[in-house]
Amino acid sequence: MFFIYETPRLILKVLRSDSAPLVLDFYNRDKELFEQYEIDRVPNFYTIRHQQKLLRYEYNMAVKSQLFRFYVFRKENPGQIIGTVCMHNIAPNFYGSCEIGYKFSSEFHHQGYATEAVGFCTQLAFNELHMHKVTAVVHPGNVPSMKLMNRLGFEQEGLLRDYLILHGRWCNHYIYGLINK
Repeated sequence: MFFIYETPRLILKVLRSDSAPLVLDFYNRDKELFEQYEIDRVPNFYTIRHQQKLLRYEYNMAVKSQLFRFYVFRKENPGQIIGTVCMHNIAPNFYGSCEIGYKFSSEFHHQGYATEAVGFCTQLAFNELHMHKVTAVVHPGNVPSMKLMNRLGFEQEGLLRDYLILHGRWCNHYIYGLINK
């Protein structure tokens, strides 16, 4: 796997810790949207120092091929993160599967960027990581994400009951899967 890729309109990169200000700007721009569907943040999440620590961790995990978080940039503005796509829970060999997660700034919704980036990363999982299956977990209230999964050919496989604690309450999530044909 490489740490930088290009699609027709996008650049996808695994970032180093010196990109923490860009990452923090990305999270701050859509704080309410992202927090709606993600676990509660640690108190210092919105600091450069914490983002540097996360980026170092993610980079080291990518070196070991255990997790790949790609930050997404438009080619026309390579200095602003518009989204992120992460392949994690990478289980090669007998399982041959990984999970994909993603988030995109609301400013860039409904322009096909998520479809382009998530679709590209799904193909990376199949072609470069040699995965047999890619899964995604989606909150039942996240209708745009469910539509994205359907658009990319993922099938809803079931309901994960009490999957995680979100804002102090156990929440169900749908699991979607796509098998490499």
